[in-house]
This record gives sequence, structure tokens and C-alpha cells, in this order.
Amino acid sequence: MIDAQKLQKITTFVFDIDGVMTDGSVHVLETGEHYRTFYIRDGYALERAIQAGYHICVITGGKHEGVRKRLQNLKIQDVFMGSGGKSKLEIYTQWLEDSGISEDEILYMGDDIPDYQVMSRENLYATCPADACEEILGISQYVSPHNGGRGAVRDIIEQVMRAQEKWLVF
Repeated sequence: MIDAQKLQKITTFVFDIDGVMTDGSVHVLETGEHYRTFYIRDGYALERAIQAGYHICVITGGKHEGVRKRLQNLKIQDVFMGSGGKSKLEIYTQWLEDSGISEDEILYMGDDIPDYQVMSRENLYATCPADACEEILGISQYVSPHNGGRGAVRDIIEQVMRAQEKWLVF
């Protein structure tokens, strides 16, 4: 069940890519190039959130240029792709320190073991898609009824914006 009181404090969303913004599939062309499929309604919600003044951060282990271009198209500023040998927790804590954002203002959506350490932190609001792995489902404070790449991102952004009466503001 969603914690409406917690939603009132959210100013920042942090998302994984594979399994959250995409369904986790990796399509491989004959050339060896990989591509991912993003859900347009998730993109719309991300754009609305940015327009409403929310901060969006993406932390992903992948480093495909097509993903970077999609995130740039959505005007997401804080994008951390490829770990460079660092864990998501290391990347997250450095970003948190640099950004000056209070952790109780952050909603994090992840789906798999690489997200576990960040999502285990006490002060952020941990969420996941319906098809997240068992360990992530077990620590999430909210589980979207939608799968990754199929509306989970839209679901959580819309719920936060509705709770703050910002969803239908044009």
C-alpha cells in the first residue's frame, strides 16, 4: 500500500533502466548492436515531472548510447551509466552528497539485486515494478501493479504528483 504521507515529501525520483524503464529485454541486431524498448506513457510522466520541478536521476549499470539519447531527449540531467567499477550505492551516495538533496525526499525505483543496497537505506522511499526479483519485492515499501517498462514509472510518478496536487496542472 502506498504511503500518502511519504509521497508529500518527494521532490526527487531515482530510477534504474533495465527492468524499470524497460521490460528488461535486450534486443540484439545482426550487427551486434543492442537496443531497448521504452514505454511512451512512462516518458510522458517523466516529462511532466520535470516540468513540475521534480528532480530525476538515473543510475544504471548499462552504457548503451541509445539509452543515453533517450534520457537526453526526456531532458533528464543526472544520468549515471556504467559503473566504472563502482556499485550503485557508491554512485548514489556520491550523487546524494553532491546534490544536497535530503534522502527523505527521494523515491527510488529498482528491480534487481544491484539496486538492493540503495533500496535498503532507511530514509528513502523504496519502490519497484510488479515483476521485480523476490529480494527487491521484499524490501520495497510500494510495489507497482505494473511491470517494468509497462507503466511502473508512470504509476509512481502519477501517484506522487496526484498526492501533491500537481498531476493535472497545465
